[in-house]
Amino acid sequence: MKCHICEFRCNIENSKIGSCGMYQNINGQITERFKNSYLFVNPISIETQPMLHFFVNHKFLQIGSVGCNFKCEGCVSNIFVKYIDIYKNAFKKLSAQEIVQKALEENCKGISFGINEPTMHYFSLLELAKIAKENKLLFGISTNLYYTKESLFQLIKYLDFVNVGLKGYTKETYRKFCKAPDSKPVYRNIVYLFKNNVYFEVSIVYSKGVENELINVAKFLSKLSKQIPLQIMRFIPFDKASGELEPSIKESENLVEELKKHLDYVYLFNSPGTKYLDTNSDNFDIKRSFYGPMGAHIISIKGKPNCIIGDISKKDYEEDGFFGGYRITRALEMVIGILNALNVTDKKTIASVITEILKDKTFLNFFHETQDDINSNLENYFDIVELLAKLSNANPKKLIDFYKEILDDIKLKRKKIDKKLKSYYVMGTPIFALNTHRFENKLASFVGLEVLKLEKEGKPGINISKETLISYNPDIVFISGFISCKTEDFIDYCQNHNININATKYKKVYKLPFGWDFGSVEWIFGLMYIANVAYPHIYNFNIESKYFLFNNKKYTPLNKSFYTGIG
Repeated sequence: MKCHICEFRCNIENSKIGSCGMYQNINGQITERFKNSYLFVNPISIETQPMLHFFVNHKFLQIGSVGCNFKCEGCVSNIFVKYIDIYKNAFKKLSAQEIVQKALEENCKGISFGINEPTMHYFSLLELAKIAKENKLLFGISTNLYYTKESLFQLIKYLDFVNVGLKGYTKETYRKFCKAPDSKPVYRNIVYLFKNNVYFEVSIVYSKGVENELINVAKFLSKLSKQIPLQIMRFIPFDKASGELEPSIKESENLVEELKKHLDYVYLFNSPGTKYLDTNSDNFDIKRSFYGPMGAHIISIKGKPNCIIGDISKKDYEEDGFFGGYRITRALEMVIGILNALNVTDKKTIASVITEILKDKTFLNFFHETQDDINSNLENYFDIVELLAKLSNANPKKLIDFYKEILDDIKLKRKKIDKKLKSYYVMGTPIFALNTHRFENKLASFVGLEVLKLEKEGKPGINISKETLISYNPDIVFISGFISCKTEDFIDYCQNHNININATKYKKVYKLPFGWDFGSVEWIFGLMYIANVAYPHIYNFNIESKYFLFNNKKYTPLNKSFYTGIG
């Protein structure tokens, strides 16, 4: 029997499962394997979805689960796509009415489905969308839009907004990057949304070498309307994707300028500190900042809107810790990295641990606080290791002893520091400062460096003025190994914006290797790296030999044990 929900149109035999793993044929009827089953039900700001021109700054209830019909290398959600069955016992079973009731209790403007692909939950969402509309709640989805005509026809009457996640423009690109037969159904469905007056924004990943694809996307959209917002998601090498595909922020900003020749509103994500997250028009201005992978956050709004759908909320909403948007994917990747370091690779055991974690928000709150809280320190990381070891029946001693030996060595040697250097830890461009108490700055502080004290904080930091940076005048700069920028781009930015600081003057700008700072089980190597370059007359760690002891392999940018898969 054929499944007519997405354009793969799987032929599913009785009692068998489709290629996506989410639908099965039961006595001649296509049914969801996990109906009304969700992993996440959390309030978010709509910019976290992300939607930038739709009911700006309003709170929505975001729901998400597992599964996808595409197989995209380096997808931020792969941890919820590739390992469907390990989450079975972690699902929250919630009826459509229960979700609507929660949205109403949270005073949400509407409900949005994100994190994984909504075509995987077609019947659940169709029912939910109907009840949401009956209760005067807005309803929308983030989707690859690979619906069949007939399935989208049923759903479209209940959709208020859509974030369309494109993978490219041509058939060849879709076949190569997401193993989909053709791109035509997606572009057919975009036209269908447009003709049916469903508000949508378009997002697309930008990796090196696909510039012409993005230009063709912009040209296609401009024929419908030059005012369709286009969100450029700078490629970040999640999962096991190659870091060589990651374009620099500077390259991405140049592409945005090219795309603006075709569309009025083009935005750049995954690029902390960029000005290309802002909306600028004659009488209206919105300033936004980076807010975690694929997310944005409102800084200020001025003037009268002329390009926004719906009213603008005057009340900000900020999600807690790892909750909301794609930050949860980072949290679970960190957990799996620690389990790998504890030599826990059995799928059944990992599934059991993840089930325990997702059942109770307490763990993820604890996990976040031990790394990004004013009262935590590096030794608190051992508490996470010990808890995960307990849940997986592993022995944490070898891993903790490895950490402790290096920490004790640093404690002893840092007594020799007679004058602390001022350090500055950034993510992306020079003006995006990481939170004072974030894990990266704890690394810098531990080796004996002074860190910039911010009056306000964000997720994972905030934009600061160039005057603030000049006034602080750091002696040494560290660029995060995650969502990063090149050292030469950092220096060029400072030169072009007249930011004269000691760190650039004396060429003390260092980019951390991928996976060697926040959250990664390999943060200990970032700590040694920072120590060596900050105070070379005091510290002299042989990082390569330590790395081999830890991983039994040489370090290369491709040995990303932090993102090691499950089983």
